[in-house]
Amino acid sequence: MTVTNFIPQLWATSLLVNLHKAHVYGQPGLTNTDYEGEIAAYGDRVKINSIGAITVFDYTRNTDMPAPEALTDAQIELIVDQAKGFNFQIDDIDARQVNPKLMQGATSEAAYALNDTSDAFLAGLYATAATNFGSTAAPVTFTSAADAYDQVVDMGVALDELNVGPEGRGIVVPPWFYGLVEKDDRFVHATASGDQVLRNGFAGDANGVRLYKSNNVPVVNNGTADTYKVQMSTPAARSFAEQIVKTEAYTPERRFADALKGLHVYGGKLVRTEALAVAHLTRFTG
Repeated sequence: MTVTNFIPQLWATSLLVNLHKAHVYGQPGLTNTDYEGEIAAYGDRVKINSIGAITVFDYTRNTDMPAPEALTDAQIELIVDQAKGFNFQIDDIDARQVNPKLMQGATSEAAYALNDTSDAFLAGLYATAATNFGSTAAPVTFTSAADAYDQVVDMGVALDELNVGPEGRGIVVPPWFYGLVEKDDRFVHATASGDQVLRNGFAGDANGVRLYKSNNVPVVNNGTADTYKVQMSTPAARSFAEQIVKTEAYTPERRFADALKGLHVYGGKLVRTEALAVAHLTRFTG
């Protein structure tokens, strides 16, 4: 293998594909990427427009309708303000001895490493959620294992009451919460393979909501206990954009090896606060 076999665009695409597969918070079932094609570099800004409510009136036969109302709109800005790099090498001896798919495996692992940081960034976009159960200072405390499933139901009801449709709802929970729900007979287990559960976190359905398991659920200590920020949303709640904007193949000066380095940029925004519900929970160990 030589550096001439490193095609930057090819590996950039491979990294991005693998990155999408690894996301929990950033996968299509939880976040939209409608504006990803509009970014090309760190610092890019995307204007997201939304249309305000339209008034419905009673129509009376042979009577003039009200004058047409002017549409109102709002604009939110998504800023690509995160930049992370990667840099790995393959020794020439290793390249001769191992399967040619070594580079594909390396890009997959690089993507998985990048994912951990970007997914934690997305998980942190919850501060302005319209619905909160408890708070950091006064978190919800479960009294039984069944409370976990009930919490999922209550969060779904909260979204219903804000006219958020049921399509595409998902909730991301820490492993201990998933363990409680798994013991509940009301939980429908995933038919996905173990690899899918490991890589993208999907673990089953609870009350019609897709359940995802992740160690990136935000945890904030309130001085007394850790509070876990369990979030239920639809893909409309968050918008996320990322690109592998630069890859460069090179030969390290003091090594017989080929190396690949690159730059991963991304940004995210909570664009529909009503489509996100947050439960601030202490860990149940009863």
